[in-house]
Amino acid sequence: MTQLELARNGIVSPQMKHVAEDEGVDADSVRQGLCEGEIVIPANARHDNLAPCGIGRGLRTKVNANIGTSSDFCDLKAELLKLQTAIDFGADTVMDLSTGGDISAIRRAVMRDSSVPVGTVPIYQAAIEAIEGRGAIVNMTVDDIFAVIREHAEDGVDFMTLHCGVNQASVSRLKRQGRVTDVVSRGGAFLIAWMLHNDSENPLYQYYDRLLELAVEYDFALSLGDGLRPGSLADATDRAQIEELITLGELIERSRAAGVQAMVEGPGHLPLDQVAANVKLEKSLCRGAPFYVLGPLVTDVGAGYDHITAAIGGAIAAAAGADFLCYVTPTEHLSLPNEQDVKAGVIASRIAAHAADIVKGVRGAKEWDEQMSRARKALDWRTQAKLSLDPEFSRQVHSNTPGDGATCSMCGKYCAMAIVEKYLAVSADKPS
Repeated sequence: MTQLELARNGIVSPQMKHVAEDEGVDADSVRQGLCEGEIVIPANARHDNLAPCGIGRGLRTKVNANIGTSSDFCDLKAELLKLQTAIDFGADTVMDLSTGGDISAIRRAVMRDSSVPVGTVPIYQAAIEAIEGRGAIVNMTVDDIFAVIREHAEDGVDFMTLHCGVNQASVSRLKRQGRVTDVVSRGGAFLIAWMLHNDSENPLYQYYDRLLELAVEYDFALSLGDGLRPGSLADATDRAQIEELITLGELIERSRAAGVQAMVEGPGHLPLDQVAANVKLEKSLCRGAPFYVLGPLVTDVGAGYDHITAAIGGAIAAAAGADFLCYVTPTEHLSLPNEQDVKAGVIASRIAAHAADIVKGVRGAKEWDEQMSRARKALDWRTQAKLSLDPEFSRQVHSNTPGDGATCSMCGKYCAMAIVEKYLAVSADKPS
C-alpha cells in the first residue's frame, strides 16, 4: 500500500512515525494530514538509505536543492560533491535535473549517496533519448515517456515533477495571452513542442490514469509541475498560468482518489504584491495540497544575486502558506551552479523558510531565535555559532574581530548590551 492508503487504513507507518519524531508533533496528526492530502511523505520503498521528511500542513517549511549535469558540463564527482554540500547545509530534499552524460548512471549514483528524498523530471531523459534515438523530441512516443518514468521509479526516486497540466486548453490560452518570456519550464517546453508538432494532447494529461497506476505500484509522490509558470514579472498570474493551475487542482483530486500522494508546483517570477495571492489561489483550487514554489523571484534584475530575490519571495510565500521552497542559486539564469553556489542557495532558502515558520507558529521556530538572542545578550560567541545556520562561517567571521573578542568589532567597547547591562546592575544595587 502507498503511504496515503496506509494512512486511510489507520496505520501509522515507520515513515510517518519518523516524520512525527523529527517535527516534534503527534504521529496521528501526520497520518491525518496524509489522509486529507495536505501532507506528503516522498518515500519510495526502493530508496534504501532514506531518512524521510514530511511536507505540508503544520510541518516545517522544507527546502529543495537542485543539482545535475548539463549538456555543456558533465562531471559526476562534482555533482556528488554538490549533493553532499546541499545535505550538509540543511537541504531537506534534492532533485537531480541532469541532462548531460549517462543520465541513468548519474541518477543511480545520486540515489546511492542521498539520505534525503530525491526528485527527478523524467521528461528530460525521455526527450534527450528521443533526440538521440529518434532524431528529435517530437518523435518521442507515449511509451517512451512511461518507460522512463518506470525506470526512475525502479531506481528509487521519491518524487517526480510531471507537467500534467500542460494540455491543449492551456496551450491555447497561452497563444491568445501573449507573453514576454513565453515558456521558461524546460519540461513544459519539451511537451508543448511535442503537442504542437503532433497536434496531440499531452500524454501525461491524456494518460493520467496510467501514471497513477505507476505511482501506486512504486509509491512515489507526484509533484505536478507548472509548465506555464511565469518567467518574468510581466507574465505573472496570467490566464495561461491560472488555466494550468485549475487543471492541476482537478488532477490533485484524481490522485487522491487513486491513493497517490501529490503536491503542486508554483511560480516562478512574481511581484511582491502577488505572492500571497498566488499561494491562497493554489490552496483553494488544489484543496490544500502542499505547494512547492520555485522561488518565487520578486524582481527580474537580480542576476548574480537571485538567491536573494528568491529568498525574499520564498519568505512571503511560505508565510502565506507555501510548504516547500525550491532554492535558487546566485547563478540562476547565468550558468550551472558550483558547490559554493549550492551552499549559498540552500542557506538563503533556509533563512526564508525559517522566517516563515516563526510566523506560522511551527514548533521550535520561535524558541530557536530566542536561544540565539539570549546567547547574544550573554556575548556567548560559541553558542551563537552553534545556533547559526552556518556555524563554521559564523566562527570564521567572528575570529576576524581584533581585540580580546569579548564583543564584536562593530561596537567594540561601546557595545550597547554590555553598557546597559552594567548600569542596570548598578541601578539594581542602589537602595530604593
